Amino acid sequence: MSKVNPPQLDVDRLIDDRRTRVIVCCGSGGVGKTTTAAAIGLRAAERGRHVVVLTVDPARRLAQSMGLSRLDNTPRPVPFPDRVPAGVSVKGTDPGGSGGGSLHAMMLDMKRTFDEIVEAHADPDRAAQILANPFYQSLSSGFSGTQEYMAMEKLGQLRRAEEWDLIVVDTPPSRSALDFLDAPQRLGRFLDGRLIRLLVVPAKVGGRAYVRVLNAGFGMVTGVLTKVLGAQVLKDVQTFVSALDTMFGGFRERADYTYRLLRAPGTAFLVIAAPEPDALREASYFVERLAEEGMPLAGLVLNRVHRLPAARLSAARSLAASETLQASDGEGGGSHALTVAALRLHAERMQQSAIEHRVAEHFTSAHPHVPVAEVPAQPDDVHDLAGLAAVGDSFSTE
Repeated sequence: MSKVNPPQLDVDRLIDDRRTRVIVCCGSGGVGKTTTAAAIGLRAAERGRHVVVLTVDPARRLAQSMGLSRLDNTPRPVPFPDRVPAGVSVKGTDPGGSGGGSLHAMMLDMKRTFDEIVEAHADPDRAAQILANPFYQSLSSGFSGTQEYMAMEKLGQLRRAEEWDLIVVDTPPSRSALDFLDAPQRLGRFLDGRLIRLLVVPAKVGGRAYVRVLNAGFGMVTGVLTKVLGAQVLKDVQTFVSALDTMFGGFRERADYTYRLLRAPGTAFLVIAAPEPDALREASYFVERLAEEGMPLAGLVLNRVHRLPAARLSAARSLAASETLQASDGEGGGSHALTVAALRLHAERMQQSAIEHRVAEHFTSAHPHVPVAEVPAQPDDVHDLAGLAAVGDSFSTE
């Protein structure tokens, strides 16, 4: 396999570009996606952007790393030290001066977001009726695709608010991270489906018209559904559909708006991966799917890459040196024990680095035009703002 040198992804340039309004971080689980999204948000705020980081991942790592006790459906301000790099001029400030940015963070609460939609787009009496409906409570809490649709809804709300000039979205782990691309179509199919249209008929017709519908077969269908779902469940569904019917079009319109927003020039998708075969296979899937959808891919962030300061000392030479020193100590000696251990550790890291490069080359060979930014493995787990800042510093290409 011939070696491919991919173009370099300049993350700083991406976040400094005021035309960039949305950055969507996607990738499989366990690759540091949440940490990367938070680091990008902090880096952008330090460089003068007014940023909100939206996580859809139910894990609590984002709140912990930002020094917050909790995150919820409301953006919370994150205090951060003024560390604008020297020589950087943002928001009209002097080089090396204060960037004047701000950072907020939030975690999607899909039920609360659904409730907000109902409260905003229905009169108080109808909203109360919908919120109290058992079928709605089940739908808003666990219906397949609800989380992805509500992620799009929340993104659209944040974008329309115009309170932040950059929104960083941390999507759920695994391939479901791209399910929100299908959410508008799935929701539309659900709302426009025959069953939903059939269930709403009794609320729209009455008297003899209702009798004619029953004679046309509605009674037979509802009879079957009653046996399968139960009379009360079917009644709850019919009541819900009737109450929500006037809002169906609004759901589709807002979903379509957010879908167009994701394809707009001001949006950038970043695929996050680790230098591991499974993670990079998933990254290839994300890249190909984004291309199919015409989504603007900015590049790949290859996280947790092992870089060695003494890379000129090969693994073979390091092992040979350790064996020579160990032999010179003899069976009872140990004057070079620490050096021997360090050389062997260096050899192991060099071998690991070589494996990572080979795995990464499989991706770059398949996608030679995708820009790549490497983030070195951190010595400790990232659990605070200082750790996020260190990750953000690695984005610099200077």
